[in-house]
Amino acid sequence: MRVPIIEMTGISKSFPGVIANEDITFKVYGGEIHALLGENGAGKSTLMSILAGLYQPDAGIIKVKGQTVKLRSPRHALGVGVGMIYQHLRLVDNFTVAENIALGVSGQGFFLNRVEIEAASQNLSDQFGMDINPRAKVNQLSLGEQQRVEILKMLYRGCDILILDEPTTVLTPRETRDLFKVLRLMAQQGKAIILITHKLNEVKAIADSITVLRRGRVVGSASNQDLTEQDLTRMMVDREIIPVKTDRHRKVREAVLEIKNLDVTGDQGHRAVQNASLTIERGEIMVIAGVAGNGQRELIEAIGGLRPIEAGQITLAAEDISALDVRARLRRGINMVPENRLGMGLVPNLSIMENGILRNYHNKDFYRGIFFDYKRMRDYVNKLVEKYNVQLADINHPVNYLSGGNLQKLLLAREISQAPQVLLASYPVRGLDIASAEAVFTILQEEREKGTAILLVLEDLEDVFRLADRIAVMFNGQINAVLDVEDTDVEEIGFLMLGMAGEKVNGAENQVN
Repeated sequence: MRVPIIEMTGISKSFPGVIANEDITFKVYGGEIHALLGENGAGKSTLMSILAGLYQPDAGIIKVKGQTVKLRSPRHALGVGVGMIYQHLRLVDNFTVAENIALGVSGQGFFLNRVEIEAASQNLSDQFGMDINPRAKVNQLSLGEQQRVEILKMLYRGCDILILDEPTTVLTPRETRDLFKVLRLMAQQGKAIILITHKLNEVKAIADSITVLRRGRVVGSASNQDLTEQDLTRMMVDREIIPVKTDRHRKVREAVLEIKNLDVTGDQGHRAVQNASLTIERGEIMVIAGVAGNGQRELIEAIGGLRPIEAGQITLAAEDISALDVRARLRRGINMVPENRLGMGLVPNLSIMENGILRNYHNKDFYRGIFFDYKRMRDYVNKLVEKYNVQLADINHPVNYLSGGNLQKLLLAREISQAPQVLLASYPVRGLDIASAEAVFTILQEEREKGTAILLVLEDLEDVFRLADRIAVMFNGQINAVLDVEDTDVEEIGFLMLGMAGEKVNGAENQVN
C-alpha cells in the first residue's frame, strides 16, 4: 500500500472570530506535485503554515513519512524535511548564493567553510538543473534565479517536502517554464512539492494532484486529469465567474497624459527610471509589463507626485504638472492605487469609514461649521461600499478587518469616486483570488468605458493581454517598447521584459510615443 509522505487528518485552527481550518484532511505523496487552491480566506496559508511549523493546530494529527509529529516551530519542521518558500523571498542581497544557503544552518561554527558550501551548492544546482553560480551575489541575479536560491536553501537543509507560496507571481513566462522544469525534476527524484497558486492554467500545466479549499474546509481532492479549469473554478467559488472581455475599438484617440524623457531616482540613490516617454489616451488601458524592480513603481509614484523627477516633463491635458504636489495633481484628476494597499493606500488602524474619505475629508460638504459631519461621511462611504460591493460587517471597524479583495475594492472605490482623468494602479490584483480579481477587472473596465485613461502595472501576462489596449514594456528603468496588444504576443513581451528584442519586435513599428 502506498503511504503518503504527508498526511494531515482532522486539522482545525481558529483565530478570534474566524475558523480558518475545519476538520481538514490533506495527503501528499512522494514524487508528486500537489496544487492547493482556494479563494483568499479559504484557509490555504493557515494550513500550510501549520505544516511548516509556524502555527499549532487546535485539533488534528500530522504524519510525516508515516510518523506522527508535533511541529513546534519552522526549525523543527525543517528537521523532519518540510520547508516553505514564501512569495516574498528571504535573501540577503549583498551575500553570495552560498552564504545565503548556509545562513541559519546549525552546526556551521563561527567560520564558514566556503569551499565546502560552494561545492555542495554547485552539486545541488547541477543535480536539479538550476544553473546557479554559488559565488554570485544575490543582487546580481534575476528574480527567477533568486527563487532557485531559495529552493537550494531548502534542499541544502535536507528537505524533501517543499511548499511554494505563489511562486510564479513575479516571473516571466520563460522563468516560469524554467521553474516548472526544476519542480518536475525534483518530483521525479522523489521530492513532494506543494504548490499554492491561484493561476488555474499553471495548475493544469504542472500539478499531478489538486486539493481545493473553500471557507476553511476541503471541497474536493482529485487527480489533475480528472478536473477541468471550469470544475476548479466552481469548486473554489461555488458560483459562476464570467471573465472580463475587453472591447478594444476606442471611439476617441485623445492624448490626456504625456510623459517625456523622464528620469527618476530610486530609494537607493540609483537611476530607477531613465529617459522614459509615454502617451496615454482617454478611454484606454495601458499596462506596464516588466519583471518587478525594473522601475515600474518609481514611474507610477513620479506620475502621482509621490516621488520627485530629476529630468523630463509630465503633462496632463496640455498642462505641465511636473512640479505640482500630490494634492494639486489630485485636484486636476490624477488618482492612484498604490502597490502597498495596506499602509500606503489605506491606514490599517483607521476605520473603514475614515479610510473611505481620506481623499476628500477636506470637502466642505463633510463639515457642519468647523466640525466634521460624521453622518454625511458615513452616508457617503456606505454608498461607496454598496455600489462597489465591498463585503464588511460595519464601516466603523478597522479597515484591516477586510479581506484582500475587499480592501482593493474599497481603495478603487475611493479613488474612482473622485472622477479621475487618469487612474494609476500598481498590481491591483496581486494576491487576490479569482473572484476578487474578476471584480477588480470589471471595475477597471467600467472606468475605462467612462473615458478615464488608465495606467496599470500588472505581473501576470495572461491578465495583461486580457485588459490592455497597449502594452509598455520596462526593462532596467527604460521603456523599450510600446505595442498594441493585438500586434504582439506573450513570447514577444516576455523577451522584451528580459531586455531581449525578438525578430518580431525588430521588424515591427514600435515607436515609443
